[in-house]
This record gives sequence, C-alpha cells and structure tokens, in this order.
Amino acid sequence: MRILLVNPPYLSITSVHGAGHQIPLGLLCVGGPLTDAGHEVSLLDAEALRLNQGQIAEHIRNCRPDIVMTGHAGSTPAHEVAVATLATAKSVDPAIRTVYGGPYPTYHGEDILAAEPAVDFIVSGEGEAIARELVRTLAEGGNPADVRGLVLRLAGEPFRTPDAPAIRALDDWRVGWELIDDWDRYQCFGLGRAAIVQFSRGCPHQCNYCGQYQFWERWRHRSPKLVVDEIEALHREHGIAFITLADENPTSSKKMWRAFLEELSSRRLPIRLFATLRAADVVRDAEMLHLYRGAGLMCILMGVETTDPETLAAIRKGSTTATDREAVRLLRQHGILSMLGHIVGFEDERFGHYWRALRQLFAYDPDLLNAMYVTPHRWSDWVVENAERRVIQTDRGKWDYRHQLLDTPHLKPWQVFALVKLMEVLVHCRPRALWRILRHEDDMTRRAMRWSFRRSARVWFAEVWEFMFATQFARVPDSLRAWFRPAWKAAGAGRDEPIRIQPRVKVKVPQAPVSKPMALGFEVEQVSRNKAGEVRPTV
Repeated sequence: MRILLVNPPYLSITSVHGAGHQIPLGLLCVGGPLTDAGHEVSLLDAEALRLNQGQIAEHIRNCRPDIVMTGHAGSTPAHEVAVATLATAKSVDPAIRTVYGGPYPTYHGEDILAAEPAVDFIVSGEGEAIARELVRTLAEGGNPADVRGLVLRLAGEPFRTPDAPAIRALDDWRVGWELIDDWDRYQCFGLGRAAIVQFSRGCPHQCNYCGQYQFWERWRHRSPKLVVDEIEALHREHGIAFITLADENPTSSKKMWRAFLEELSSRRLPIRLFATLRAADVVRDAEMLHLYRGAGLMCILMGVETTDPETLAAIRKGSTTATDREAVRLLRQHGILSMLGHIVGFEDERFGHYWRALRQLFAYDPDLLNAMYVTPHRWSDWVVENAERRVIQTDRGKWDYRHQLLDTPHLKPWQVFALVKLMEVLVHCRPRALWRILRHEDDMTRRAMRWSFRRSARVWFAEVWEFMFATQFARVPDSLRAWFRPAWKAAGAGRDEPIRIQPRVKVKVPQAPVSKPMALGFEVEQVSRNKAGEVRPTV
C-alpha cells in the first residue's frame, strides 16, 4: 500500500525562534517497519517546511496515498493541527484511510472519534507493531477490529480493542532514516545537522505529574553497541554532528548506561550529545562522569521541577535540593553544561515562593534554565489529585509547558508571567554565567552556549510579545474535573469521576548481560490499563 506519513504543521515559539525543528522520530520509527513490510512509504514534514493545509492537500493529490498517518512529539498542543491535517486528506479523497497516534490520542481516543469524523483509526500506545499490523489487515481486506491497540468505530460508535503488548526487542524495529530527504532542515545548538536517537523507553520512577511510566509500561533498552552503530552511521552517512537522546530515563540501569558510554567513547566520533537525566543518577555516576565527557555529552537537562522540598515530596520526584545542587557541581567539574528544568504552578504560589526559588537556583548555579508551567494531562496522577484546580487557558495549542494553564489564587496571570520572565533573565544574565559564555575553555561548548543564549533571548522576546498581544484567559474558568469530564466519561463507561490510570506492569529495572543485544530479564505482573508520556515515537 502507498502510505504517507505527515508531521503536522504545528509551529511553536521554541521551534520557530529557539531550538529549531527536530526530526519526527516517531513517524520514522513507524515508517521503517512499514517499508520493510513491502509498503511504499514517504514522509512529508509539514512542520519543518512550514506548509499550510492547502499545500498539504496539493502534496496529497500528487502522492495519491492509500493511507495517511500523523502524530507529533508535542502530542497535546499539536492535536488540533494533526486532526486538521487528516481532515485535509479526507477532503482530497474520502477513500483515504486516516490514522492518528501519540499519547494524546491514546488517552482521548473515544472522545476524538466521537468529535472528529476525519479520523478513522487511532493507534493506542507504541506505534511500530500496531501500525504495521493495521496496514497488513487493511491490505488483505481483514477486519481492523481484530487488531490489538486500536480505537476505531463499530456501528458508528468508538470502540477500543484490547491493548497491544509492549515491544520487548526494540532492536528488531528499524528506524526509517531514509525517509528524511533533507537533513539540513534539522540543526541544533549551532553545531550542524542533528538527529534524535533512542537508547531506551520508559521510566521506573512514578512522579505524579508525568506519566511516562504509564505510557511505556516498563523500562526497556536497546543494545548499547547497536545504538552506537546507529549513531556512527548517522554521522558517516548523513553528516550528523549533534544527537539528542529521546529517552525518558536512559540511566535507569547503571550497567547498561555505562556500556553505552564506553562503546560511544571508544569510537571517538566528532559528535556532541544532549540528554535528559535525573540529578540523582548524575550523583550516582560521580566516579564515571569522565565517560560522560568522553562519549560527547555536552549538555544535560535535569528536571529539578521545583526547589521546594515539600513540593518535591508531594510530586514524588525522588530527589532533594542537595542532590540537585551536587549534580550541577559535578557536571561543571567535568566540563558538561547543566540545564535545569524548573516548573511553576504545582501549588498556590505567592511572591515569596518565587523569591525562594530564585535564591535556590542561584545556589545551584546552572548554565541554563528551562522555566516551564505545570501542564496537566488527563493520564497523570497529578490531575486526579488536583481535579479542582481551575483551567484559565482553553487554547489546547498552548498546552506545551511554555504557557500558564491553571489559575493561581494569590497571583494574577500577568504577575506569574512577569516573575517567570524575570527569573529567566536573572539566572541567564548573572556575571558568572555571562563569563562562562565568553570564556569557556572548550571551543565547541562555548559556541553552543552563545548559540543557546541568542536563541533563548529570541524566545524570551517572542513570548513577551505573545503574552501581551496574543494571549487570552478564560473569564469563568472550569475545573480540571470539568475540563477532562468528556474523556473521563468516555474512558470510564459513563463515569463522571477522575480515573487513576495504573501502569500495565510493575516496573523492574533490567540487569541484562552486556553481551546480549536485548536480554531484558523482566519479571512482570499483569495489572490494569497503562499509558502516558509526551515525547515518544508516534504514529
């Protein structure tokens, strides 16, 4: 069958003014197995090309696909654009089958199908195996209702098939790198062509605002050697100079993580890496941080989330302020940049909260700060525990961690925004931070820091302009309970209460022999439903 994968034209301030466009890894993960199954697969990155729906329609007319699939790494804010893209496909040819995947449709499948006639199938969970089985079934004239991991219509009503099992042998599923036709569209940190690679999936920790442990079901890893082979091939065949690890928590198994670092260090590739790690794991790895540097890790994002110890405990972060500070110190000692992810809005904050947070951030002394707003997702425990919080931002396109969504009783939205923007300026413009940008001993790191500073400034001014001239808040805000009521009712067979979603399996971090590509060694216990997360391979 002829299949067109469309990365929807969702443009955020950060993609336009900040880090730039990144490869649609989820679509590539789905495209590789479909190509290997004998189908004719092509990719249209409407985001990177900045296409409008008319231009997408013209491409579809020329391509004449049997199936159009879409999904986006920013699954929630990109939802409306993704659905509009499938509606465009149907307007060109109503016979085209449309498929939509990602975390948001996974958890909102029933209410999406009830509201969006342009969507035929929703892939619930990991896309590779489900999409391939769906296409095979359609090609053979079979019944899609027999395919596990789908939400579809039966007799005009949404119907969810049984969950598909999690993929155990990740190395068996090839990423369709050949679908990228112009690598120059994807660059990051000013270091040239960039790609995203995944070493593992899932997270054994259960932070209540996140949900990664629910979506991915359990932590699984690829062969360290095969991942490094892939990175080396990307560099030699496509000139990739910068790699982002898409993992939620690649350090879950110290043994596997060390094997990956040692293998990558031994290749001596002129590549730099960006990864998201837990501060506690950085401190745990203090004696092997030389391997981090040797492997090319240039910048590490650590989600400290909050500087308040009580809030850290409430959200089940599993870290402490002392650990976070020590992680920053250790990274700087080894010449690795630290970026701290700080989230506001977990509690009813006042001016004093921001002052204490700023003082703590100064004490941490990070190289970069990523200030965000708490973003509630229907699948996270945090929503269940905070169902009466008020939603003041009803534009789903702004549910991207960069906009205030929830009311704060003691501070007006403009005050919260001003405090966050002030915090960003004060952290990034400290004399010692500016000195590092000017005088860092490593030339490539210095270039990356200057690039980041310029891009951060562009994002800062763009967000100020947007807040002043293109942002509106609800005059009479609903509670999270009311906001998510349609999804809760659809998923709970008529229930009008929050549903706490449990992971499908109990998490057990693998301790596999390094010599085996995918020796996972899991002992799992089946429980109830799963799923959540926001950065992932999506259909």
